[in-house]
Amino acid sequence: MEMQYFDLHEHVAEGFWFLGHPLDAQGRELDDPWQFRVGGLAHFKGKIKFPVDVEGASRDYSHAAFSTPVVNARLAALFQEMAPNDIELIPVEIDSHAGPYFILNALRTIPCVDTEASSDVVYWTEEDGIPEKVGTLSFISEMRIDTSKVGDAKVFRPSEWDVVLIVSEDIKDAMERAGITGAKFEAVTGPPTVDPARRAETKRRGELWDQARIARHAVWRGLGTMSDDFYIPPVVGGPWPGKRQCWESMRRTDGGMLIVTDGLSDPFSAILDHPTAGFGLELAIETPEPLGEVWKSWPVHLLERVAYEVAEFEKLRVSLANGTLSMEVDGVGMPETLVTPEGRVAVLIGMETDSLPSRFALPGGEVRLLTVKVLMPAELKWLLQQGKCAAAELIHRFKAAGETHLSRSWRQPVVS
Repeated sequence: MEMQYFDLHEHVAEGFWFLGHPLDAQGRELDDPWQFRVGGLAHFKGKIKFPVDVEGASRDYSHAAFSTPVVNARLAALFQEMAPNDIELIPVEIDSHAGPYFILNALRTIPCVDTEASSDVVYWTEEDGIPEKVGTLSFISEMRIDTSKVGDAKVFRPSEWDVVLIVSEDIKDAMERAGITGAKFEAVTGPPTVDPARRAETKRRGELWDQARIARHAVWRGLGTMSDDFYIPPVVGGPWPGKRQCWESMRRTDGGMLIVTDGLSDPFSAILDHPTAGFGLELAIETPEPLGEVWKSWPVHLLERVAYEVAEFEKLRVSLANGTLSMEVDGVGMPETLVTPEGRVAVLIGMETDSLPSRFALPGGEVRLLTVKVLMPAELKWLLQQGKCAAAELIHRFKAAGETHLSRSWRQPVVS
């Protein structure tokens, strides 16, 4: 009988721990946290630590940040016995947990994705504005592999889609017999499991999303230079219209960085008979400050928090339809100069600027591009004291002071 293979991933559930960014012995974040999931020997050879970002019960199999597989000694021994040539077990320390624990690093990548047998295969195109990704997989569901190309490998990553970790059927069976916790398996061999009607719905939904994404990216490319160096990992789920949270960033001609939400105007996932523009808005934050790794920068984290609030609460979107809006979000991890005594950071949404379009068109309708400007704590205090119409006066003072929509980690407040 032909060997079957499975995508091994974490069974996400409440009440369990979540491990954070890998750290070196001095507690510094590793520069290349992706190295443990690309199908090759890890190049970092020092001591590695994982903080526990979310407290909870530990499990035999877990994913740390960047989907890094982490296993305990029991599961490590199972892999060492059954696939010694396919894996690298890298010892790690985990805050307040005795261990031992290991990163489970697959050493082999195999070109084996069967795109004809898979569903919803999407490739990066020139319209996406990232030349180095053109022609590679952007999305795939119900992935199937060509087992004739696998050979004797029992643990590997498909080279075309190395975000998944594949294990053989005998390893899956051994894990289930051993009662391994935290693991979930999805078949990548055999016939598709989704019925034809649902498959057609998924295909149509993907077509609508692609139409919106390509049209948005045409707008983004006109605002600056997009590059894979500015990549911000997306998040699946949440209150966004398409149940996926994406961001894009681009270098402006003056050297600053513009970060935008890329999905608040996605078509609603439940409406398939015609294009829609989701919430009819996207958010943008721009800063002249150097950011280093963009995806770890404070403007990205701030935009993520603001976008979540806007997506979650309709009353905020209604207020934005009527003009500007000030709001506060959690200040954890933000520059100290921006954080209020209550641990919050304030922003002003909707300040107009000549350097960005206020509106653009998608197949599903018109979309507003709303700026997010971070406020100094003194400006928030002044706003709260002044009450109604204070936002308009604050914008007037920004303009009088030569201030624009740009966000900075520090500047002189325009109020006293």
